[in-house]
Amino acid sequence: MRERFNLGDLIDRDEGDPDRPAVIDLAGDEPRTISFRALAARAAAVARGLLASGRVRGEAVAILAANRSEFLAAYLGTMQAGLVAVPINHRFPREMTDFVLRDCGARMVFCDAERLAACPADLPAVVFDAPGPAARAHRPFDDFVDAGPFTPVVPADGETAMLLYTSGSTGTPKGVVLSHQSHLWVVATRMAGQDLGRHRFLIAAPLYHMNALALAKLTLAAGATMVLLPQFTPRSYMEAIERYRCSWLTAVPPMIAMMLRETEQVARTDFSSVAYLRMGSAPVSAALLDAIHRVMPQATVVNAYGTTECGPVVFAPHPRGLPQPPLSVGATHPGVSLRLVDGDGRAADQGVLEMKSPARMTGYHRRPDLKPPFTEDGFYVTGDVFRRDADGFHYFVGRSDDMFVCGGENIYPGELEKLLERHPAVAQASVVPVDDEIKGQKPVAFCVRREGLAVSEDELKRFALDHAPAYMHPRAIWFLDRLPLTTTSKIDRQLLRQRAAEATLSSAAREREDSR
Repeated sequence: MRERFNLGDLIDRDEGDPDRPAVIDLAGDEPRTISFRALAARAAAVARGLLASGRVRGEAVAILAANRSEFLAAYLGTMQAGLVAVPINHRFPREMTDFVLRDCGARMVFCDAERLAACPADLPAVVFDAPGPAARAHRPFDDFVDAGPFTPVVPADGETAMLLYTSGSTGTPKGVVLSHQSHLWVVATRMAGQDLGRHRFLIAAPLYHMNALALAKLTLAAGATMVLLPQFTPRSYMEAIERYRCSWLTAVPPMIAMMLRETEQVARTDFSSVAYLRMGSAPVSAALLDAIHRVMPQATVVNAYGTTECGPVVFAPHPRGLPQPPLSVGATHPGVSLRLVDGDGRAADQGVLEMKSPARMTGYHRRPDLKPPFTEDGFYVTGDVFRRDADGFHYFVGRSDDMFVCGGENIYPGELEKLLERHPAVAQASVVPVDDEIKGQKPVAFCVRREGLAVSEDELKRFALDHAPAYMHPRAIWFLDRLPLTTTSKIDRQLLRQRAAEATLSSAAREREDSR
């Protein structure tokens, strides 16, 4: 593998057949196949177009669009030119989108026609596809790019390559500042010792999120082919697996859970091409793993972990070759330093994960109001609680800020969710706290039943009482057809907490009325 200096310069023009497929783009009415030669040329043309339009090194350029090959060309070309790429969550409400565009200081934005109306009128826009009713002054992408050779900028040590904004589900979005060197290390580390070029990768998670973006970069650097869906739907995901014989899948667990609920299509879909499924960005339950193995018995399923702030390289196979327990995320990666810290700041076998690696962010963009999440010796404090067993395998317990106290006992929602999902009739569960005058807070749950199976609230409560301490059992359980998701396909706990609080208040009011 040749040495790379610029994160936008991932495609190796001197290795393999340049006309082999880099991207099978499923955005639009008909699939488009883009070769490595064509994608590299388009990224160079973006870089030339940016400089010709007056953009200068270090300026921010936003990308506001659903997944498509032009998104990748704009992302790579922006960084090649020495500018800062800022993929933006296109599911943000208009006000939040405007905040991110202003906060990052974007001097222009690449977008698709559907999101053109969300771009401020005073911000130059380059539109990937033909504009619809929201058209205004803009430049079409094909007119903006400037075809020709381009030598990527060699960035200074620590120079910013991209800003990735957090979802903002718990407040104002934070811009995570990431350098060229940090994610070139991620790409090189993930490629080491693996023959990835033979795989066909399916990417359906949004490219504004680390999960999909990191995989897209890995695919391009490895010379593999990616099948790129504009967005995830269970039907289109399964159709793509079968039609394009995808061998490597990566997803957020709720995406796979949604897919498996489409039982009729699952039964008629050929999954035999799938060799590898990597899930991350949210906890994986034993019930979901069992369901996956029934559908894809030939596939290696990996329960992974990563953060936007420190990248996807955290855990690895055991150094002594021990088999990884199904719910473990692995042992410490040799290129990373990890430690677990308890509530008293001491090293422990269960505690908040702190990590140090070359992928660590520079910091949060323009957020002097936030205490930097770094220790004095340079570890990033994740806020995620893990348990480590005697063999050195790690297990996700829950978010430290999700933990709540019920009658003096600490409850991590993830632990109770795993328990509820052990019931044969429960496909998914999400646990949140509600206020209680006596206990302080108490757990309640939202559950999705497995298709064709029945279970009542009382049955599930008894199941929890039979298999866990009494303080953990959910005091109320509501059944939903599906759990609500955030814009990054994680379960929307904030919305569920709101629904639980409203339902608890309504129940209390009814009880008071009945007692009169």
